[in-house]
Amino acid sequence: MKKITLATVKSFVKKNRENLYINLHSRFDGMNDCIMTQKGGFEKAQPSRHGVFVNTTDHTLGVEGAWFVYGSRDYLKPFENETMKGFEISNCCGNFTLAIQK
Repeated sequence: MKKITLATVKSFVKKNRENLYINLHSRFDGMNDCIMTQKGGFEKAQPSRHGVFVNTTDHTLGVEGAWFVYGSRDYLKPFENETMKGFEISNCCGNFTLAIQK
């Protein structure tokens, strides 16, 4: 299997922007100063408040709820179930899955 890199995920997001789903497992909560578990479940990915991914400093890649920290601190692994396939991303800001329908 080919190694998954951030470039792989960026390309996946760019190619599948219209068909992308996100499942938030956990995210950073500043009120509690820790990572809090989310209800989860796949939802159609919405554009981030910053708009479409336009540069390498955009930590959302244009996807609301996604957050990448860069610098080899994002842990990427393939994700696949009966109906979806994509990538699971974990870092110090949370854990989420970006996927498309098969």
